Amino acid sequence: MPLSLSPARKHIHKRSIQLDGYEREDGLWDIEGHLTDVKSYSFKNKFRGELKPNEYIHDMWIRLTLDDDLTIRDIETRIDDSPYKICPRVSENYKELKGLKIGIGWRRAVKQKVGSKLGCTHLTELLAPLATVAIQTIMPLIISRKKQKNITQNRGKDKEKKPMLLNTCYNWSSDGDYIKENNPEFYTGQ
Repeated sequence: MPLSLSPARKHIHKRSIQLDGYEREDGLWDIEGHLTDVKSYSFKNKFRGELKPNEYIHDMWIRLTLDDDLTIRDIETRIDDSPYKICPRVSENYKELKGLKIGIGWRRAVKQKVGSKLGCTHLTELLAPLATVAIQTIMPLIISRKKQKNITQNRGKDKEKKPMLLNTCYNWSSDGDYIKENNPEFYTGQ
């Protein structure tokens, strides 16, 4: 269901973010993000001259190559359009993220490596939803494959393992109905 109707208005700015997850033939995973910004009007830019309506202000890409443990094995960034000439130079700084693992402390670690003047605001912001897409791309397949592989060997042993998403959101709260119903051994409510 869409949002409620708004008073008459004029469209000014559009940011589009496309996030995709891929399983590679070599056993690794690619998680890609593409961010674009456009305005609905023309304006002058010192570096690029006049930008026309719907001409990209930002056109930026990131690819994280991950292993099954959500560790960055490689990273590639590309800035095709930006409002400043020097923006594309920052791409190499993102190589500092190699070896980081997506999980608890992810945002803090990213900020330390490429936050502030070390990175691009837009590329760095894109890394948070890329982490979510990585988890949603990789983990269901890993879990499914492990279950199929161990279905006869380890019956009941998975119950001892804390759910990965425990206490990461309202639904997965240890005192909530979902955990009470699906993982009662980790339920902390009354």
